[in-house]
Amino acid sequence: MKSKVFASLGVMIIAIWSCSHDSKHSQSAKNDTIIQQDDGTLALNLDKAALYSDLKNPSDNTAEWNFKVSKPGRYKVWLSSATLDTTNLKYSNPVRFSFLDKLIEINPACDKVVRNSSEVSYPYFRADSYLGSFYISDPGQYNIQVISDKIRGKELSNQISQAQADTRIMSVILTPATR
Repeated sequence: MKSKVFASLGVMIIAIWSCSHDSKHSQSAKNDTIIQQDDGTLALNLDKAALYSDLKNPSDNTAEWNFKVSKPGRYKVWLSSATLDTTNLKYSNPVRFSFLDKLIEINPACDKVVRNSSEVSYPYFRADSYLGSFYISDPGQYNIQVISDKIRGKELSNQISQAQADTRIMSVILTPATR
């Protein structure tokens, strides 16, 4: 009886260890909570996100942020990209955006070009895409998640082809909706 318990325990430990050491995944976790700016804007930059990269299936690459809202209300959601071509952002798969049990799937288009942005250097341009809006009813801490093959951590940047390098996600920006 004891040998069966120990054998089962051993199998469970090996299974847990092998799942946590899967070579196809790379993860970078950050626990930074982003604080809302005085004007109500929340700038969720990729370098402040917890990143999950799937080298075999990049369409599952994920960025996740924790942030604190002090001013409830309706927020417009913008996706900021660095791109070589503002007429075609070359998102081959929809970007999935998850917040407060709501999921938006959208193929981003360039809704506005930010000229002379300090966030990108030549030959890239900053293109912002409108994704939709959310209503946040209470102040507090929230979590937001974006899934796309255009999310790339530093390790993935070295492993992509030029065609994939045309566009990359830089940030998600939540701006208060005004009437």
